[in-house]
Amino acid sequence: MSDKSDHKDLPKKDVAAAWAVHAFTASGIVLGFLALVAILEGDRIAAFLWLGLALFVDGIDGTLARRARVSEVTPQFDGATLDNVIDYFTYVVVPAMMVYWFDLVPAGWETATAAGIMAVSLYTFANAGMKTSDYYFAGFPALWNLVVLYFHIMQTDPWVNLTVIAICGVLTFVPWKYVHPLRVRDWRAVTIPMTVLWGGTTLRLLIVSKDDTALNASPIIFWLWVAASTYFLVICIVRSLRPEADEAEE
Repeated sequence: MSDKSDHKDLPKKDVAAAWAVHAFTASGIVLGFLALVAILEGDRIAAFLWLGLALFVDGIDGTLARRARVSEVTPQFDGATLDNVIDYFTYVVVPAMMVYWFDLVPAGWETATAAGIMAVSLYTFANAGMKTSDYYFAGFPALWNLVVLYFHIMQTDPWVNLTVIAICGVLTFVPWKYVHPLRVRDWRAVTIPMTVLWGGTTLRLLIVSKDDTALNASPIIFWLWVAASTYFLVICIVRSLRPEADEAEE
């Protein structure tokens, strides 16, 4: 029997569930657009909140897709391609616009830096070996939304920001390993609570007044945020030093 015949024989509730997951994934592009509007209106916090919601959608839609068996139920629609299009917009284009619009780098470097972010990130999304067999990312995974978030919370100097962006650009092509907090099985029992801790503390530090610093406003929250961030850094270093299982995910 053909795929079309098999598809017609599927229960309607399964088909509806699969399309609902696709719609949930697609909501990420709307959230990214709202973040872009917030940038144009000069509202950094709103932009980060919309990006945070988009990150949440991206974090759980894969699990929902696997449970709904979307590749089997809707074989004519490529959810992975949909996800990549949305991710490039929310992880790369919108943060690049923030770098440009909010003067996060020294004067005169805005256009070149934003364009550079978008250019090097094309390699990430076209790289067939972007993920290892144990679901780590190989090379900096274009998490520019998180990079600019750290710039905002830490209130770093534009020259520091430019240096960090340049380093991340280079690391795009270096196969060091970066953890996917929801898919990597190593230390998952610790990683998931740490992800929740990081998300909660980030939300609190995000709304600190621009006239204050995160450390002064909420020292306990700030150091919990640092601890959670350090955990992810350590697990990435440990995996990068462990060479086995480096083959790309098929």
